[in-house]
Amino acid sequence: MNDPWPRRAAAQLLDRPRTTVPELVRQLLAVQAQDSRAAALALRARGTGFTRQDVEQAIRAREITRAWGPRGTLHLIRTDDLPWLLSLTRPSTATIARRLRQLGVTGDDLAGRVEKATYGQGPLTKAELGERLGAEGQAIIHLAALAAERGRLVLGPDRDGKATYVHAADWLGAPIAFEPDRDKALKELGKRYAHAHAPATPEDLAYWSGVSLKDARRAHHDVPEKEPWEGTRLVPAFDEFLLGWKERAPMTVPTAVIVPGGGMIRPAVVKDGKIVGTWSLGGNDLEIPVDQEIADIANFLHITSK
Repeated sequence: MNDPWPRRAAAQLLDRPRTTVPELVRQLLAVQAQDSRAAALALRARGTGFTRQDVEQAIRAREITRAWGPRGTLHLIRTDDLPWLLSLTRPSTATIARRLRQLGVTGDDLAGRVEKATYGQGPLTKAELGERLGAEGQAIIHLAALAAERGRLVLGPDRDGKATYVHAADWLGAPIAFEPDRDKALKELGKRYAHAHAPATPEDLAYWSGVSLKDARRAHHDVPEKEPWEGTRLVPAFDEFLLGWKERAPMTVPTAVIVPGGGMIRPAVVKDGKIVGTWSLGGNDLEIPVDQEIADIANFLHITSK
């Protein structure tokens, strides 16, 4: 096979088509979002015609939702995709419960406690939720994830730069009703993942989604590959271009520059499907013209901060 990465860059829409935020999220299927600013910048790298304020408005309008999705990690997901996608990829109760036990949190019906603490309360910050639960630190997040596994909790809009947690019935009108037909959900997963990641393998799909390799092979879907994309794009920390396949995009810099450890993945400069360095709003040390990209990012963030 020829180098797949320029085609994967095209599938990831790094040519930046003009589109709306909800439609872009639908086309990408899910956008890594443990860092809400990075998630917004990931959308900026893949579309034009909107600002971070529009991303936030799409969340407030319930068109897209920040929720625990692929690999049990927070993602931005088109709201009408939540039932089928989360039926396959939401957090594992056993994994969360084990982590809570390691943190010394035990008890009966912990998820029910979170439901009672959040129902009718609207979006709560981590500190507010912790106060209502009598919990602190990472225990708060894992307790929230337990309720999310039942379809009872999602994240609301950030408040003063802080994440909020909200009962799904308060935010979406009802708890998330997961798709009962697993074969139907797997078929949709395979098709949608392929469109945003082609060329890709069942192993890539299993890695990205967290489903078993057996299920990924059942779901795998071939789609026409796009023409290779050539250009330079600045993608944010934790970007899908580094997380969307089992192997990482090729790098012309040491891996530790981009992936220094501790779960961190730095903002990266993508050129013709290769990772060639890191960036910040102050610029970069590469002999690659990125001034227009830097200016676009600064404008994207500045507009939303007004």
